[in-house]
Amino acid sequence: MSGLGERWLAAAYGGAPWLALLRPLEALYRAAVARRTAAYAEGRRTVWRAPVPVIVVGNLTLGGTGKSPLVAWLVRHLVERGHRPGILSRGYGGQSDAYPLWVDDRTPAAQCGDEPRMLADQTGVPVVVDPDRPRGAGRLLAAGCDILVSDDGLQHLALGRDLELVVVDGARGFGNGRCLPAGPLREPLSRLASVDAVVINGVAVGGQPAFTPPPGGFAMTLAPVAWRRLGDGKRSPPLPLPFTGPVHAVAGIGRPARFFETLAELGVEAMAHPFDDHHTYRAEELAFADGRPLVMTAKDAVKCRDLAPRDSWVLEVAATPDPAFVRWLEARLAALDAAAPDMNSRAGSAPAHHQE
Repeated sequence: MSGLGERWLAAAYGGAPWLALLRPLEALYRAAVARRTAAYAEGRRTVWRAPVPVIVVGNLTLGGTGKSPLVAWLVRHLVERGHRPGILSRGYGGQSDAYPLWVDDRTPAAQCGDEPRMLADQTGVPVVVDPDRPRGAGRLLAAGCDILVSDDGLQHLALGRDLELVVVDGARGFGNGRCLPAGPLREPLSRLASVDAVVINGVAVGGQPAFTPPPGGFAMTLAPVAWRRLGDGKRSPPLPLPFTGPVHAVAGIGRPARFFETLAELGVEAMAHPFDDHHTYRAEELAFADGRPLVMTAKDAVKCRDLAPRDSWVLEVAATPDPAFVRWLEARLAALDAAAPDMNSRAGSAPAHHQE
């Protein structure tokens, strides 16, 4: 992030004392979250249940956690098991005239959002964007999907779910443990008691997580798998580097520092240019007078295809969950498979409009 947002996020994760001034507003925020949660739990607001399993992959905090790479791994795993998964997304950063929006090869990131565009490219499974998640789920069902994965959506309670996975940045944890705007939490930490699994992405410097993992927490790592030249798609292994000398590096993701740290681990001498999450790039932001190569994340690349200079490279990364998580997931998926006949009768078509 950059500017005021970057300073606030650094304060929230660093426990800056001045955030105590915002605790009255935090109390109002917590009360609003509690009222909304109770409305769904007590039936005063409708929860729509799909006739197929729904897996939500989300987080409790603002700032990147590595959620989308886990979604990509998960849908590939489901395909290997013989499922026909579909990805449901809100499409932050995109703007469409009509929803649900089916993401095909021609859908620009400006319309669908950068993460849905990236996930469609990486996985090849159906991706639908809709602020009304039950309605978007209906579109995926109509396409023949037999299991749905919601990228984000932990707080979108109108869509019922069978599994909730929370991804946590192992280097930053939950910051000062407080809710917005006095901290980085979207929901109180007590929410962890109701999710099915917590997946911790990486560890802090020194090899220890930045927080005490809850019982049943699983580990996950993100690792570079290839360099891809933006212009022609040429792929190269992470090492040796396909370029020489210093480079410019841009990152418009939830935590740009993670990308720059990865570059340093690969031995890349990079001049860092961080941007806000979901940043919309302009050509002049990617043009540097010194002519040095430009490197970026896969999430940035979907917005820079027609803007970046010729010598631009994308670092592809992939998630690797701990084997214990894979075993746990297999057991839960087997249980969902066994419950499939009962699911078929629990819902019909999605409601015409159910936006939160």
